[in-house]
Formats: sequence, structure tokens, C-alpha cells
Amino acid sequence: MPPLTAIERFVERLFERPSARLFRARLQPVQLQRYIERAMEGERLTTSDRTLVPNRYIVHLHPADLAGFGEMTGPLASELADGALSFARAHRYTVVDRPRVDLLADPAIDRADARVEARFAEPIVGRAGHGPVALAPDGGPESEPADPTATMAFAVPRPSSPQAVLRVSDPDGGTREVVVEPGGLTIGRATDNDLVAVDGRVSRHHGRIVGRRGTLVYVDLGSTNGSRVNGVPVAEVVLGVGDRLVVGDTTLIVEVATEPD
Repeated sequence: MPPLTAIERFVERLFERPSARLFRARLQPVQLQRYIERAMEGERLTTSDRTLVPNRYIVHLHPADLAGFGEMTGPLASELADGALSFARAHRYTVVDRPRVDLLADPAIDRADARVEARFAEPIVGRAGHGPVALAPDGGPESEPADPTATMAFAVPRPSSPQAVLRVSDPDGGTREVVVEPGGLTIGRATDNDLVAVDGRVSRHHGRIVGRRGTLVYVDLGSTNGSRVNGVPVAEVVLGVGDRLVVGDTTLIVEVATEPD
């Protein structure tokens, strides 16, 4: 963790925690979002061409604070995950997969406080992912299967590249389906692209979709009019099912994403 991040966290807790206890303030979702954003910033990894951020966040809460969210616990975890994805995209960070948030009841945490573990990890197979989890005897989330490739901070991603099916809506109102093969797909106005866009606002070589570490990644190739995913300008971002990529006046929606055998 960068020293400045650690100092900022110490100062914030120094002022926030006593006042929270004094006024018996209830922990608010926006506070949890800020905890997650700080954890993302604190654990980011910067390389020569991108900044990687964790995709797994475990939020430790006092049991009474967690119980206070009641039936909204599941939706809250999903909203926090969406917020983490939006934060990453706004800062042009790269995530290896869609963020997932788990809320964990932890008696060691003070009331109106929280602690977030941020990890680089693959999705846990067979687990839906957004909701409260129990505290296991060793202090970690219960029912999390052991991964022989995992360390405390990072699980090695599978090298396979996913295939995908895109629904393309052209400016003239026509639609078509395009398959992203394991080798990837280039997008642009020039005829040497895999997906040729009949769109004057699309650059000759606008962007490409590639498989990277088992994820589907869109990369803008320095286009004139830029690229947007779900309304947010992006240079590079991991795509998931349902994401809406807009280049010029052409829209591409990810309908299917599967890993090849």
C-alpha cells in the first residue's frame, strides 16, 4: 500500500470514528462506496501501459451494522459492485473481471466502521456473489473453495481467451450479429477490419476487442471521436455481458461471452 494512502486512511479514521460513536451515526451506503474506492486506489498496480485494480472486495462490518441493511443487503452489494466498476472506468483503470462485493459480518469491527479487503481474483465457480457471507473460524469468508494458484492477494488468471457474440446496431437502423473469435476482432471504417463500420464518425482503425487472461477487453486505438462503454469514455476496459460499446454512431452490445474449450 502506498504510504500516502495509509496516512490518509489513518487521518480519516482518526476523525470519523469518534464522531460516529458520539452521534450514533448509522453507516451509510455512500460511506461503504468510499471505503471500496480507497481500497481500489490503495491496491492498484501500475505497469508501463495500464493501471490494474482489484476485482474482488470483501467489506467487513460489525454484525449489527450489517443486520441494519436487512433485506437490502443483496441489492446493496450489487450496487456497490456497480459503483466500483463505474469508478474504475471513470479513472481508466483496468479490471481483470467485473468487480464483485461481499458483505461480511465481523465482530472485530467497530460500529459505524468498515474494513475492505481488495483482491485480484477470478470469479468463484458456482457462487452468485453479491450478498452477506459468514465469518469462518479462520477469519475469512466461509465456503470459499481453496485455489492452488492463489496467494493472499492474487489468483493467477486462466490464459484462455473468451469468445463473444456482439449485436451491432448500424446508423442506418440495421442490426447484425458478429462473433468475436479467440484471436480477437478489429473495428473500424477501413475494409481490412474484422467489423467494418459504415459510419463516418468511426475512424479507419477505431478499436479492437481482444481476449486477455480469460477476459474480454476493448481497446480504443486512438480514434478521433473516442469510444464509450455504458456512457463512459474509455481507452481500455474489460467487457461483460450486457455492456454497450458505442463507436461513432454504431452500437455494439455484448450478448454472449464464453470461454473456448
